[in-house]
Amino acid sequence: MTRLRRAEAGPAREAHPANGPGPSPGPRVRAGEHRPGPVAPTEAASGRNPDRAPAPAPAPAPAPHTAAASGPQPGRPRALVGRGPVGPASDTGAADGQQSARAHAARTGPGPDGSARAAAPGAGHAASGGAALLGRLEAAWVGRAVGCLLGKPVEKLPLEGIRALARATGNWPLGDWFTARGVPPELLAAHPWNRRSAPTSLAENIDGMPEDDDLNYPLLGLLLLQRHGRAFTTADVARLWLDELPGGRTFTAERVAYRNLLLGLEPPATATHHNPFREWIGALIRADVHGWTNPGDPAAAAAQAYRDAALTHTGNGVYAALFVAAATAEAATGHADVHTALRTGLAAVPPRSRLAEAICFGIRTAADEADFDLVVDRLHARYGHYHWVHAVPNTALIAAALTHADGDFTHSVCRAVSGGWDTDSNGATAGALAGLLAGATDRIPHRWTAPLKNRLATSVPGFDGIGFDTLAHLTAQEAARS
Repeated sequence: MTRLRRAEAGPAREAHPANGPGPSPGPRVRAGEHRPGPVAPTEAASGRNPDRAPAPAPAPAPAPHTAAASGPQPGRPRALVGRGPVGPASDTGAADGQQSARAHAARTGPGPDGSARAAAPGAGHAASGGAALLGRLEAAWVGRAVGCLLGKPVEKLPLEGIRALARATGNWPLGDWFTARGVPPELLAAHPWNRRSAPTSLAENIDGMPEDDDLNYPLLGLLLLQRHGRAFTTADVARLWLDELPGGRTFTAERVAYRNLLLGLEPPATATHHNPFREWIGALIRADVHGWTNPGDPAAAAAQAYRDAALTHTGNGVYAALFVAAATAEAATGHADVHTALRTGLAAVPPRSRLAEAICFGIRTAADEADFDLVVDRLHARYGHYHWVHAVPNTALIAAALTHADGDFTHSVCRAVSGGWDTDSNGATAGALAGLLAGATDRIPHRWTAPLKNRLATSVPGFDGIGFDTLAHLTAQEAARS
């Protein structure tokens, strides 16, 4: 999700329910880019002026970061079954490598103080799930990589460019990897591939999973749990980043927060100080691990995702992470369909937020329209004034794609990517959830899994070249940890 655009002034900040999680409204900056300076206040926060960044709003007091009280406690979502439109009012019931494996296994064990870790919510589910959970987790890691890789070559392209490039090769509706073979030169000139990704992400170039922040952050999340357990604090996230995350691999909200840490600021100021990107999608892409390691406990997953997100994001940026974490925790049980998982995710989002409205709109529209292109057109008409990396439009698209695909893996990743905006991140999130629902990698079509070669490239220390099967084992260890 390497991205760099000017910040937009988001719509006015909504009221936060007394029992809702977390702070308020923002996004990511690349090496050599302009660093955001002091942010001037905006006159009308309409979300339509991409040249002005929103003034940092004071964040509410953060949730206590203690082993006993771990962030917000979104009410435990009710398991709501069935498909179709949902509304927030009705759904907020209570809210190659073995070497790498050895290196990371050595980091597990007792807590940082040498004592045994407290029994974790969902550990019983993980222990009893056994091989089935392991299969789901491997499929989730693979699905995340597939969706990310599918979206990488068209990241930043406008919707019409994505459609034209795929149609030129007979790949529309999207159903396979993008390719440059057969695309007319004039079309490539009008809509060039993402220059950083095309050499590794077009069908003719794929050789394992290349590095991407959409995979780096789940790796860091796994390290976080190995070192600190489920009682980690936002300060633990900050220290881990400074120790293990190269600054050049951060973007928008994460880069600003990283800079703020270097300046001596502490959370939650890291998320608000001169950070116009704090409602963008970065926290959402870090949320999967919290759901994977809390199967059957969406509230615990959302609480972990909140403490992670609070380092960099506020408002809808945080709520998007809660949505994904809770939905993922529900899907990780192996007993929920995609619609139940989405309803569970929605139950973790404050019902009066813009994000809740957007998720509901995406789900309703996908249920109403048989042609997904029309779904996307309606989403772009309604949310096209947001920046393409903002959490609101992208989360709405993810929810719509998963709803329309009805659990099918290929349709899930292809619909998420074909909708535009932050294509690699949307594909990654949709692919991870669809992988969980598939339940095993052999239920994901071979054309998607074979090019990955069970190999992930990354600059996160100790993980480069690791296999998705090994990652599944490491994740299962954290899910079962007591």
